[in-house]
Amino acid sequence: MELKRNLVGGNWVEGEDATENRSPSNLADVVGLYARASADQVADAAAAARAALPVWAGASPQIRADLLDKVGAEILTRKDEIGRILAREEGKTLPEAIGETVRAAQIFRFFAGEAIRVAGDAVASVRPDVDVEVMREPVGVVGLVTPWNFPIAIPAWKIAPALAYGNTVLFKPADLTPGSAHLLAEIIHAAGAPAGVFNLVMGRGSVVGDAIVRHPEIDAVSFTGSVPVGRALAVEAARGLKKVQIEMGGKNPMVVMDDADLDLAVNACLNGAFFSTGQRCTASSRLIVHEAVHDEFAERLSEAMMALRVGDALDPETQIGPVVSASQLDSNLGYVEIARSEGATVIGGERLDGPADGFYQRPALFVGATNAMRTSREEIFGPCASVIRVGDFDEALAVANDTEFGLSSGICTSSLKHAREFRRRSAAGMVMVNLPTAGVDYHVPFGGRKGSSYGPREQGRYAAEFYTAVKTSYSFSG
Repeated sequence: MELKRNLVGGNWVEGEDATENRSPSNLADVVGLYARASADQVADAAAAARAALPVWAGASPQIRADLLDKVGAEILTRKDEIGRILAREEGKTLPEAIGETVRAAQIFRFFAGEAIRVAGDAVASVRPDVDVEVMREPVGVVGLVTPWNFPIAIPAWKIAPALAYGNTVLFKPADLTPGSAHLLAEIIHAAGAPAGVFNLVMGRGSVVGDAIVRHPEIDAVSFTGSVPVGRALAVEAARGLKKVQIEMGGKNPMVVMDDADLDLAVNACLNGAFFSTGQRCTASSRLIVHEAVHDEFAERLSEAMMALRVGDALDPETQIGPVVSASQLDSNLGYVEIARSEGATVIGGERLDGPADGFYQRPALFVGATNAMRTSREEIFGPCASVIRVGDFDEALAVANDTEFGLSSGICTSSLKHAREFRRRSAAGMVMVNLPTAGVDYHVPFGGRKGSSYGPREQGRYAAEFYTAVKTSYSFSG
């Protein structure tokens, strides 16, 4: 099997060892063999990125725009090929995987446009004969560390703005899902990215990620992943005075009021809680339901959930793919037992025999849960959701906000008053009304509050806040 190598300074290089990338749908399916970089190779990549920075930062915006547009077009051309690799290595269904690939292409094309719209301000000085100009410049060499659950979309929404604003990049994808990332790196390299502008360093977070955050040549680090790793990374980055952008976990509430359209609410919660096998930081993991509709909602959602077809990610009949790994499956099943021990009625949640040896689990609903239970406090990151009964809107809002996280929230209601108040008072970075908590647009800000996010927002025009530095210049004309 051909070894897929790292890209350092424009050259494809072997790592210190390699890992087999196996499908969670079928452990006999080896997606590929991928090199793992060493800390020394991270240093080489950082040196290459530093050397390439002056030329790329000084390049015409049109050159950067053309590169990103070319990358986006190639991703679209190869969406079925990339989507199939993504489905095999991550486990989300093939339609979801192809949809994610298309989203990556859209992101690159969006930032192709942004590359030629980097704006500044001309401001009147308070002093006579002085001109003031505020400009945005590249922040420098940027380290990007991405998770396994969106192995091409999240890399795209970090890489595209980094390159659009004139930065050079070290990209470390999740060790669990290197296939999609490697295809993306091949496309960026073939599109004509100059040597050192874009570098791919695959491998373990404990080796490659740690080397990135510690390296003195790296000016900024953008990370998406777990809360413990994100917090540790922020501390280490602060020691080096690096600019940081961190997206971590969520324990996202979806409120269902007594005036909600229950068909809409059930569908929104089914999608938000269980699609993509629940492996989304924006998943609806706490379903907070008004007591007047609680029993009917729980019954209808349970029936819809139990009818979901769990199977191989490539099977066109599959609605829920496998869990991504053995350790994640063990963690999910552990939380199912915790929910049961805490007194919730558990519907579903058991391990399933799949069409092949893989990591299959039936989605789980924890009915009769309270917001104090561990399963309502801790991020599970699997197809599990708690149903919590409340008496009125004020209690629903209080329960929704009673969490250390603050990424996404939602409400299903036909009341304009409730919708307005929830949007205004929800302590989350993103609020959905009559929509699933998972599912966002690529041209607007993404991010949360409290323990979910730290640093500037991602995506859309707000990405400039992280990927650029502001310079104020004064000129005397007298």
